[in-house]
Amino acid sequence: MTTFPTPDVLRPASYVYGTWHANPDGQTLYDAVYGRPVAVISSEGVDFAEALRYGREVGGPAIRKLTFHTRARMLRALATYLTERKEDYYALNLLTGATRRDGWVDIEGGIGTLFSYASLARRELPDERFLPDGKVERLGKGGTFVARHLLVPREGVAVQINAYNFPVWGMLEKLAPAFLAGMPSLVKPAPQTAYLTERVVRDIIASGLLPEGALQLVTGDPGDLLDHLEEQDMVAFTGSAATAAKLKVHSTIVARNVPFNTEADSLNASVLGLTVRPEDPEFALFVREVAREMTGKAGQKCTAIRRAIVPRDRVEEVVAALRQELSKVTVGDPSRDDVRMGALVSTEQRERVRRTLDALKAETSIVIGGEERELLGGDREKGAFLDPTLLLCESPLTARGPHELEAFGPVATLLPYDTLEEAVQLTRMGRGSLAGSIVTHDRAEATDLVMGMASTHGRLLVLNRENAKENTGHGSPLPQLKHGGPGRAGSGEELGGLSGIKHHMNKVAVQADPTTLAAITREHVVGAEVREDALHPFRKSFDEIQVGDSLLTHRRTVTEADIVNFAGLTGDHFYAHVDEIGAKEGIFGKRVAHGYFLISAAAGQFVSPAPGPVLANYGLENLRFVEPVGIGDTIRTRLTCKRKIRKDLRPGETRPTGVVEWHAEITNQRDELVATYDILTLVERARDEADA
Repeated sequence: MTTFPTPDVLRPASYVYGTWHANPDGQTLYDAVYGRPVAVISSEGVDFAEALRYGREVGGPAIRKLTFHTRARMLRALATYLTERKEDYYALNLLTGATRRDGWVDIEGGIGTLFSYASLARRELPDERFLPDGKVERLGKGGTFVARHLLVPREGVAVQINAYNFPVWGMLEKLAPAFLAGMPSLVKPAPQTAYLTERVVRDIIASGLLPEGALQLVTGDPGDLLDHLEEQDMVAFTGSAATAAKLKVHSTIVARNVPFNTEADSLNASVLGLTVRPEDPEFALFVREVAREMTGKAGQKCTAIRRAIVPRDRVEEVVAALRQELSKVTVGDPSRDDVRMGALVSTEQRERVRRTLDALKAETSIVIGGEERELLGGDREKGAFLDPTLLLCESPLTARGPHELEAFGPVATLLPYDTLEEAVQLTRMGRGSLAGSIVTHDRAEATDLVMGMASTHGRLLVLNRENAKENTGHGSPLPQLKHGGPGRAGSGEELGGLSGIKHHMNKVAVQADPTTLAAITREHVVGAEVREDALHPFRKSFDEIQVGDSLLTHRRTVTEADIVNFAGLTGDHFYAHVDEIGAKEGIFGKRVAHGYFLISAAAGQFVSPAPGPVLANYGLENLRFVEPVGIGDTIRTRLTCKRKIRKDLRPGETRPTGVVEWHAEITNQRDELVATYDILTLVERARDEADA
């Protein structure tokens, strides 16, 4: 059985400009369960201007020398390294008042985000240091003037100011996309749980897996950090809306237009559908979700359900079900196996929640809570315990408090509604939310609620019996999805897969001739010069093939027999191909070849049949049929290497490969384009250092 840790008083240090800076004096922190001194933090003596300079001049250049794939491999190695040390983090997690289950979301959720972004980068990004974005735009009729957007790293520091409730995940979910984008991070954790963040950073620095200067840490007061920001820097803030409002108008941020991304606490809502009955599975799902969001992390989640919006004729049944569900929640020492909810992060935070509760009572009544339940370990006075509390607001459309005041703890308010329009209106009264949920099995009802709520939410979960086993819950941000929301939620955006990486990069429009643009982007551009030689491109290995290598095939005249045989082989007897009368009355005015026959015929023109470096067809993309091909028309194909994508060896694989993307253009006897598409082939490559 786990026991509550009693370590010596920790002295978490700052890691800046390549060294650790500790101070024996500073702010004393207390554990959230027994109220004992646990750490002393201070940033006294830290030169914030030097820290930013070090990030820009040491960390930034070191990261930008690496390709996306190299950075991704570093992140994956780091995630593995931290996983091996996670039990040390779980021990410190208890001091924050969080249970092991709460810690799993923070610790393993943070490490999992590293794994997720590492996989995303290797799968979706080129093995380059820049990212071509979008398609090539043709700017002139003759095709000699084109343009494309490129994303390149910002040459500053990503200053990341994090909240106390997720000291591990909050850091790693910002670090991962910033590092992949090529920006160094300067992390400023909230003081209450900075000792846990510092422990993880110590391991990251000790691992040597990231380039020096890629990560710096400031514990304690941020001092004049923001005064030294420059145009290439950016700030990502997570915390209260009030603090965000103050920081984003800092004189330096305003004067230098420093990007400021906000993810702020919001009054998130969950709506129980009008059609849901107490006997329906959705009713139980709603009750469990509200109870889980009230008590997970002791309610200290920016995505937690603060407003439970239910049909007015279901209020009594919802209260009864929540009373039963919340009665199972045991409160106390989070190291105990029989405790389901720990403490708030500090007694100061508990008092803030109590003051907010007192203010909310002006327009609500307590229907669950209000008395102290049995405490299973911990100290009721010195610890920061607060029991789950459910409020009821009888007139939510005219009330203000439930839509403006957030008790950042195990507190939620029940809001009755009569129509779906009222339910939507209530969600909007929160003035912007990170997350919302809709619990119903009625698809029409779900559609109306989603469309009504979408403009004021960053993420919406529709929960029902179909996804009950697999859904990740109302309050769980995912690396693949946007984390952020409009209005009160900050109008910012974190995570979101590739968008989280792109957020840290500068988009530039590059205009040039096709050959020059192809040289800059390292991707073939239609109209650019190509290279042809005696060796068939399919006889070249991944390492030998170069972007721009091209093959112009022999010609082939399409016959009626080709069309008839293809129809017989595939069973595709569409009238435009086989019905002489119907085809004449159709849009082409004659019988035409199947589009997929053209692709098959083109493959016969450009494929080199002998065994060789090309191992397999990997896929086909961006297919367009431009002009019809009739009986007697003659086609040929130009195949050009568009780009190359190195693939990492998977566990158990011994044959290194890469993907070559080829651009194919099929033309007719008048040199008119009849079809265009991209083919992916799996090609053998030589073993390199990354395969070790």
